[in-house]
Amino acid sequence: MTIQGQAFETAAVQAPTLPIEIAFLLQRGVSHAALHRAAAAARRIGCTSDEALIKLNLLDEETYYRALAAEMGFAFLESDFAVSPQTRFPDALLLGMARLARETSGPDYVLAPAGLPVGWMLSRRRPFGRGFAIATPTALTRAVLRSCGAAIARSANALADAEPHRSYRGGASRAQKAAGLSTLACVVAAAAFAPRAALACFTVLSGLTFLAMVTVRLGAAREAPPVRPIRPSPRASDEALPTYTVIVPMRREHRVLPRLVASLRALDYPPPKLQAIIAIEADDHEMAAALSGMRLPAHFEVLVAPPGEPRTKPRALNIALAIARGEFVTVYDAEDVPSPDQLRLAVAAFAQAPANVACLQARLVIDNTDDNWLTRFFTTEYATLFDAINPGLAALDLPVPLGGTSNHFRTAVLRELHGWDAFNVTEDADLGIRLALAGYRVRDLPSATLEEAPSSWKPWFGQRIRWMKGFMQVVITHSRHPGAALKALGARRFLAAVTLTLGTVAAALGYPIFTLVTLLAMLNGTWLAASTLPEAFMSGLGLTLFSAGLAAMTVPAVIGLKRRRWWRLLPYVPLLPLYYGLVSIAAWQAVIELMRHPFRWHKTEHGFARTSRTGLLNGGVPADGGRD
Repeated sequence: MTIQGQAFETAAVQAPTLPIEIAFLLQRGVSHAALHRAAAAARRIGCTSDEALIKLNLLDEETYYRALAAEMGFAFLESDFAVSPQTRFPDALLLGMARLARETSGPDYVLAPAGLPVGWMLSRRRPFGRGFAIATPTALTRAVLRSCGAAIARSANALADAEPHRSYRGGASRAQKAAGLSTLACVVAAAAFAPRAALACFTVLSGLTFLAMVTVRLGAAREAPPVRPIRPSPRASDEALPTYTVIVPMRREHRVLPRLVASLRALDYPPPKLQAIIAIEADDHEMAAALSGMRLPAHFEVLVAPPGEPRTKPRALNIALAIARGEFVTVYDAEDVPSPDQLRLAVAAFAQAPANVACLQARLVIDNTDDNWLTRFFTTEYATLFDAINPGLAALDLPVPLGGTSNHFRTAVLRELHGWDAFNVTEDADLGIRLALAGYRVRDLPSATLEEAPSSWKPWFGQRIRWMKGFMQVVITHSRHPGAALKALGARRFLAAVTLTLGTVAAALGYPIFTLVTLLAMLNGTWLAASTLPEAFMSGLGLTLFSAGLAAMTVPAVIGLKRRRWWRLLPYVPLLPLYYGLVSIAAWQAVIELMRHPFRWHKTEHGFARTSRTGLLNGGVPADGGRD
């Protein structure tokens, strides 16, 4: 018997021991060892063998689909083909099938099957005519995005189209503008004709708002759970894990791309069940070049968002969400280094949580603390927010304005809410309020995601302008129908939502005014020199607000730093009033920008960190995953 005949006989004997979706590869030169490794991994992980073969990098995608095309007797299409403009997105990509845009004779449809459909095709060859061709899923995705770009760009604004009252696209309503002008007119008239009474009334109203915010911050900080991660016990098997989608929107972030890829590869999750989508803009040639020059793991997908407006991060997120295959989905920023076990922790937390828990917020931790004084304040601020206040809000079952990264969602709920508002530049905080309005809850996920803080004034200031402008957009959007919001949230959660959104804006804008008035009153001696009962009341209110404000600023910060054991940052806590003065400057600039450029996105670029407490920002991966 010839060597070729022996190989054929061996393949015939061994083929039945392999799943149908990979068995045909034996006759096409793929090693028996690689195929059996894929089959064994598929049984262990709970996926199909073709997914294990490709996602575990045992065989590249193009080689597999070329062989599949040859086995089926179909043409294999390279990446330069076009699909019909009537192709439906994302259905074609989720089904792995689209009609070709061809006027000449040739295949009518292109197929890019994966998983169970591959086995179905191979076991039922006769129904297939010659009107089909095969392409890789990557090539099909590029063809659909290229051919149907305009329709896909429009679909990214689904929230604004389906529920315009939940989106900032229209800005303030006529009723809101009328109410605002009427209020301004009343304030001007009162200031002109009864200045003392007007000042007293304004002080009392603003004081109540400020005290409400103080109460929420202090109460949340007191209720916050511990900072240390809770490991699932026992550890879930790979087979029991669901598919998870990670979305990373990137723009002009080629500096941190290698670190990002290393961080995502370090995630303790089986690659066949992990879909990592890197979303970039069509005109971001730097990112495209960096990605094309990098060998990405097989479970990574590069999504080039078609041109469209507005040019915001949430628009790219919505396009990526449409093709998410995971039961759960999370968002990471380009500079993020999540704890390797974060996805497993999230799966365990979702399994133990009620069905109305739609989101888990992981804890963001600044890692380049020692760059300069600005990053030290930023570190303190993040410890306050993510280790004290936000976990406490979740524990108290109050609305949580989410952070922009490391939010873990039930994918079905996120799609039910039409994803993110592409017209809100602080889409995370907006989504936190919309989750609450829809009856869903947010819980804390005590797992760290390391971040890089801006270490110079210009990027920090631009980032703060965007955040404050976004909070103003949240206030405007969700105050259009206050009665409906009160009914949906209930009195307690409604007041908390108002305090966390309107209160944040009002406090930032009023902070320099109240600080100046208080300092002047202290310097000229009038603060504690009341001669009448109204003056005594105003002095008492001023003293209360001043003391409560300092407590709300410093106590949660001390709690957050204590939980992280960052004792060396405690000397910065008394200086926080100066830092929040800078935030107020950004807030006033945000007011101007809201009127002139409401959708301008101040991009914060990364990769400039000079220090790294854990070593992860410098490329190292400690054995503990960078936990603090």
